[in-house]
Amino acid sequence: MDQTTNATTQQGGWGALSDLPGNPIMWVLIISELLVFGAFFLGFGVARMLQPELFRAGQAMLDLRLGGLNTLILVTSGWAAAKAVQARKDELVGRSRRWLALAMALGCGFLVVKGLEYADKAAHGIGIETDTFFTLFYLMTGFHALHVVMGLIVLAIVGWKNTAENLETGAAFWHMVDLVWLILFPIIYLVR
Repeated sequence: MDQTTNATTQQGGWGALSDLPGNPIMWVLIISELLVFGAFFLGFGVARMLQPELFRAGQAMLDLRLGGLNTLILVTSGWAAAKAVQARKDELVGRSRRWLALAMALGCGFLVVKGLEYADKAAHGIGIETDTFFTLFYLMTGFHALHVVMGLIVLAIVGWKNTAENLETGAAFWHMVDLVWLILFPIIYLVR
């Protein structure tokens, strides 16, 4: 990228995205991912309208405690990521990395809990092909879990390349992962 293009990008060449924290390209990714999850939510809602009894029965087989625990884990992880960004802005690189390590450890905890939930379902003979509810359950929560893994990779990279912009960029992605779960959890586990 030449000097002119770089200056344009830094001075607002991204339009409304220029005002958001972190790198604007991450916001393009976040918006596209939110659209994909939005399509999942819409599909889930339509399928629930077409088969309400099946969905009620499927939801009754889910463990609200594990879903609730994962909600607490991700919200706390998002808080730790925000603390990492603030520590970096205060030029406390070591503290920033420790907050990121906590955010990542909690993200790993989320995956462990999700793995336990999947193992429990498998032990009861419930899989992705059981019925429409569980097909969507596994696709949506599995796709989200993949985003948690991607988020952990992003957080590891920004912890290594610890600049304020990198941390804001990584934290933005991590907060998107949190936001999606905060919508996914009630839709799949709670709304009857």
